[in-house]
Amino acid sequence: MKKIVFALLRYSGLPVLFREVFQRNKVSILVFHDIDFPTAEKSFAYLSKHYNFISLEDLIAAIQNQDGSKLPKKAMVVTFDDGHVGNHELLPVFKKYKVPVTIFLCSGIIDTSKHYWFLEELNKETLRYLKQIPNEERVSFLRKKGFDSGKDYPDRQSLSATQIEEMATFVSMQSHTVSHPILSNCEDEESKWEITESKSALEKKLKKPINAIAYPNGSFTKREVHFTKKAGYKCGLTVKPGFNSIRSNPFELKRLDPNDSRNINELIVKSSGIQSIFSFF
Repeated sequence: MKKIVFALLRYSGLPVLFREVFQRNKVSILVFHDIDFPTAEKSFAYLSKHYNFISLEDLIAAIQNQDGSKLPKKAMVVTFDDGHVGNHELLPVFKKYKVPVTIFLCSGIIDTSKHYWFLEELNKETLRYLKQIPNEERVSFLRKKGFDSGKDYPDRQSLSATQIEEMATFVSMQSHTVSHPILSNCEDEESKWEITESKSALEKKLKKPINAIAYPNGSFTKREVHFTKKAGYKCGLTVKPGFNSIRSNPFELKRLDPNDSRNINELIVKSSGIQSIFSFF
């Protein structure tokens, strides 16, 4: 049913309207996670024809200087959350379409064989439940199910140091906390540590400044914004749908989520921001 809806929306002309009117003088930020090579090829082939890619750093500089004169029309920033191992194979696509990607890394998971807790075999209801309860309860629940956040598993889910180094000349690596908790469900000190420690650890590992953080699951409160500012970040990214401008709060930047869809119609519709006014997405 959704495939039909996305096809109808695509050919209704609404994505073109949104792109040429609402997105024309704004900056759209997309968030992906772990798309495969064919999906990336198809997605960026389309996006490169209809948007102008800029780096996250370009957007932050424009906001800090309150000067959007250097930002192109229909500007788009591309981000990936978590640091999945599969991101590495997309590097040729990024280069081909000249996409200045930002990947947000979990400092305690990358370059290890530790697993992401949200990739455990959990049904949607359980996953939704775990995202709503206090972090201590989430950890305890998963431990009883056999998941150990400190365990090295036989297979690797995250990028290795070598892969990160290979990508670093073309991809900006930034912070996604240490272990990907839902920050708003954490105690004060835990939230502060996740935000601060990931910046420190990544700067030590990558030997580059870490200026941006993407709040895991997009969940944050004023407390997380305070910790982020205090830690020395220049911006924080959410998953609130919508567009950005030089007047945007740099610590509450909005992103559009294509949901890693292989369906090109869904990508086209969601990258236009239509979902910000419809509830069935």
